[in-house]
Amino acid sequence: MFSAAVQTGLVSIFSSTGSKQLQLFKIQSDQSLPSDAFIGLLNDRTSEPPPQGNVVLVSSHLEQSGFLLDHTVLHIQSPVLQKTYIRSPARFDVELGLKNPWIHLQVRNLGREWSFEVGIADYIGRKGIIRFSTFQKQPRLKVPAKSDSLPLLHLPLSFPSNSTQLTAWSTISIHLPTFLPHFTNMGLIEHQEYTHPLSHAQGLAPAGQYSHTSYVKVYSTCRIRRIWFSDGGPNQKLPWEFELYAGE
Repeated sequence: MFSAAVQTGLVSIFSSTGSKQLQLFKIQSDQSLPSDAFIGLLNDRTSEPPPQGNVVLVSSHLEQSGFLLDHTVLHIQSPVLQKTYIRSPARFDVELGLKNPWIHLQVRNLGREWSFEVGIADYIGRKGIIRFSTFQKQPRLKVPAKSDSLPLLHLPLSFPSNSTQLTAWSTISIHLPTFLPHFTNMGLIEHQEYTHPLSHAQGLAPAGQYSHTSYVKVYSTCRIRRIWFSDGGPNQKLPWEFELYAGE
């Protein structure tokens, strides 16, 4: 998608305050849970407009904190995480091709389990999946038995401890190249799940130098304001519209 374009030091793939917010994304909602699963744009402070049908919005203890955003955000909810998500690119046969090493997500903690994942590739073309989840307790590596599946590095995720002091929102920043060496760390594999030799895992997994991100997938349950990639970390100077400002 972006591999043939001239890439800048900052690329935004989702902004809830822009136009055509989800044009780069596939939207998947669990159709078996019509009153529980929902993906839609609404005002963070008022939760308006209300969802159509019998959907009951997830709320949290932060609703009355007074530190919410007075503009449109994307609400994603479902008790079954893997069946309700947004994914970019929308097509599975297309890659993002973004080479920026940092990914940033502006997300609101709704007090429910939440997860997101990033597909990455190294310079040899080997690919893997990094999944971050609030319910994961320990780092874990899953290496597939067949080459047509990708190795999965599943990592614990927690919201910043100060996320409720100024606003109910947090900016999560991840340096993707940091995690490539963990794809060949056999200490992260549970032995009863893995019977292949070490060379099998090393041959399938990405290693060495980070090349690009192939896709981004955000599961329920959360609210999202922006997703972007950059060459710099959390201290990089950003345009004013990237900053989080709570309403009065």
